[in-house]
Amino acid sequence: MRPDTIRWFAVLSLVPFIMVLGNSMLIPVLPAIRSHLHLTMVQTGLVITAFSLPAAVTIPFAGALSDRVGRKAVMVPALVLYGIGGILAGLSAWLLPGRFWPIVGARVLQGIGAGGTYQLSMALVGDMFQSTERSQALGWLEASNGLGKVVSPLLGALAALASWFLPFFLYGVLALPVAFGVHRAVREKAPRREEGGVARYLRQIPEIARRRGAALSAAYGAGMLLLFALFGLLSLLSDELEARHRLSQLARGGIIAIPVGMMAIASFTSGRSLQTRPERLKPLSVIGLICAAAALGALAFVSRPLWLTIALSALLGLGTGLTLPAVNTLITGAVSRDHRGVVTAFYGTVRFGGVAVGPPLFGLATQATARLAVFAGTALALAALAWALSVVRVSSGPSPAQAGGPAQLAPAPGGVKGQPDET
Repeated sequence: MRPDTIRWFAVLSLVPFIMVLGNSMLIPVLPAIRSHLHLTMVQTGLVITAFSLPAAVTIPFAGALSDRVGRKAVMVPALVLYGIGGILAGLSAWLLPGRFWPIVGARVLQGIGAGGTYQLSMALVGDMFQSTERSQALGWLEASNGLGKVVSPLLGALAALASWFLPFFLYGVLALPVAFGVHRAVREKAPRREEGGVARYLRQIPEIARRRGAALSAAYGAGMLLLFALFGLLSLLSDELEARHRLSQLARGGIIAIPVGMMAIASFTSGRSLQTRPERLKPLSVIGLICAAAALGALAFVSRPLWLTIALSALLGLGTGLTLPAVNTLITGAVSRDHRGVVTAFYGTVRFGGVAVGPPLFGLATQATARLAVFAGTALALAALAWALSVVRVSSGPSPAQAGGPAQLAPAPGGVKGQPDET
């Protein structure tokens, strides 16, 4: 990257970092929230779901709107709403002690804001970078997201030492300056205006689904299932560390940072590898899914010693980090710039959906047996692996327009030929 590009891209990289705080910062604080508000495990999981589910619903609309009006025009207000929602959650906990549902309402507002953040930064990278630079930039974004997952449990645990609801206020303190930075510094290309307007745009979406729906679904499913398993497992691990091992919030945050730290390192190295060797995209995806399935399968039978549980959780983080940059590269290169926003937005929806349902479903399953949830995650990871093996195609020659690298999503049988990654 050129020096001027590095400067604005560094600001853009803060967006996935800020967004991931929305859930990860609260993971080690969940036992304290449950204790102060006298909640069940399922109710506590709603603190995560109330953020993630509205984000999942909002993301497609944010992506489609960004294709029409520009990425920044959606991203900046979304970051502001994200920060304000966090501040309102903190005020609800402070001024309405013992009340759970006002916090849930504020988290819903925060989740709506989150819907216009990370996925739009991915679409913007797809717009602004071509060839192998795109894989590197997407790897950096995923690494920034992973770094946020590493820092946020520690940050949340440290803030909760002062007060259990202080982490909510940090969202506003961090997100509002980033919104200003994106507005001032980040570059983007002006959206193209084509004949037919919104009606033509909407008519083209079913055509994209027909041509590449099966392949995109495979990529979407891999991203969703990995994050479903990771966040479901982390919520269980946090509760286990508090209930069985009586560890402090700070200690829990440090242990939870291990698997997400492994994910961040793997995301960065995977993105760098794809920049120079794009033909590794399919092998990295397959290896990552194998690691995730193996870790989940082993965790179904392991509950102690603690170090082995942590090691297997780290293996799950490794598999997630190896797979996600490859999946991101496939998705951003699957369609042209005019529809990249909505395609990456649907990807964001399924990612947030996985995060939303992971903690409460894992918590619900543990009321019967913890193995049920982990077995289900293992089966889904294996299904994603089989699907990825069948649809990901990597050619040895250059890609169309030299824009997306040689790795491609195979179109559906009978699909329309074309150059999906034109810019």
